[in-house]
Amino acid sequence: MTLSRAATGAAPRTAAWLLRLAGGIAAYVELTKPRIVALLVFTAYCAMVAAAHGLPGWRLIAATVTGLAFSAGGAAAVNMWFDRDIDAVMSRTRHRPLPAGLVAPGLALCMGLALGAAGFILLWRWANPLAAWLSLAGYLYYAVVYTMWLKRRTPQNIVIGGGAGAFPPLVGWAAVTGHLGVTAWALFAITFFWTPSHFWSLALYKEDDYAAAGVPMLPVVRGREATRRAMLAYATVLLPVSLVPWVAGAVPAAYAVVAALAGVWFWWGNFRLLRAKTDETTWARRTFVGSLVYLPVVYTALAVCAALAQP
Repeated sequence: MTLSRAATGAAPRTAAWLLRLAGGIAAYVELTKPRIVALLVFTAYCAMVAAAHGLPGWRLIAATVTGLAFSAGGAAAVNMWFDRDIDAVMSRTRHRPLPAGLVAPGLALCMGLALGAAGFILLWRWANPLAAWLSLAGYLYYAVVYTMWLKRRTPQNIVIGGGAGAFPPLVGWAAVTGHLGVTAWALFAITFFWTPSHFWSLALYKEDDYAAAGVPMLPVVRGREATRRAMLAYATVLLPVSLVPWVAGAVPAAYAVVAALAGVWFWWGNFRLLRAKTDETTWARRTFVGSLVYLPVVYTALAVCAALAQP
């Protein structure tokens, strides 16, 4: 009877402990911004396939993907550590692990630094030094240049800081070839010119958040119409830039067709947002979602077309 009662009481305690453990792990995982990291790693993987005109060796893929994920996740953790004060103010971010009190700031910073170091070492040992240095450059660009310098100082924070998210294709290309060429830099440019429309569309319908936090996002500082015009300008440049891999001869014409169609569709979303009057917020959300569709489509087309064109 006593054993039965003890066992009955132990089960809920064990379940509660497991739930707390799972919650703690989830909080640390959230520090790495896993959805953003997944997109960054995906662009690097597609660049690897395009550079190899097929699948590189599985060991190289595993090392590059893991090393880059560590590096990008570490930079995200440093970003959350530094931005924990403004994250607590914004409705979109106030439930993140640091403002919610789920992770101590010191632990978040240590985790970010450790992941960055681990990513660099992994890429240096199992890919090549160029890939490792490029990954470290992207880490520092996001964690230091964008987060600590640009974000709170200039409305062009996203434009200049967009280079941070454009490093993964360079890492993937360098991991396979050991060098960078026109196509690699074209992939960098695609992500770079995609970034303003992606982030500013979010800023348009989260403008109050950024204003409350004192972050000089373009809609807060220059106004909504100026932001929409800038978005359309970058989407216009993005369209011909996305065709450079085909012009450089890295992929067949099928890629150019997909990239052109995706680019026109994305441009139209930005144009429709510029012309929006009463439904601006709706079109801002649609443009943001459209940006999340555009980039995977273009990079998937790049990888598939390059692989199928293998001699």
